[in-house]
Amino acid sequence: MVPVGGGISTEAKDADENVQQICDKVKPHVEEKAGKTYDVFTAKSYKTQCVCGTNYFIKVHIGGDDHIHLRVWKKLPCYAGDVELSDMQDSKSHHDPIEYF
Repeated sequence: MVPVGGGISTEAKDADENVQQICDKVKPHVEEKAGKTYDVFTAKSYKTQCVCGTNYFIKVHIGGDDHIHLRVWKKLPCYAGDVELSDMQDSKSHHDPIEYF
């Protein structure tokens, strides 16, 4: 389902290669913010929000039963389409829904 003007999408989608590439780009920033390194860093699912670019809310498997949620801003192509880690939530599980944060 398409998000309504600025709202977050209602249904989480399975992560694809594009979302994994976004995660790979921000992984060093996530590790710096978390103060640890991740041997496992696999995008599992995501939601989007249309802003001046796109916010990706991504559930990432970090090993065992542990997950984190990332909010990553992908800038518009006219601004080079770069990605930037906006925020993260730790202590998440596979069953925790992806919500706006």
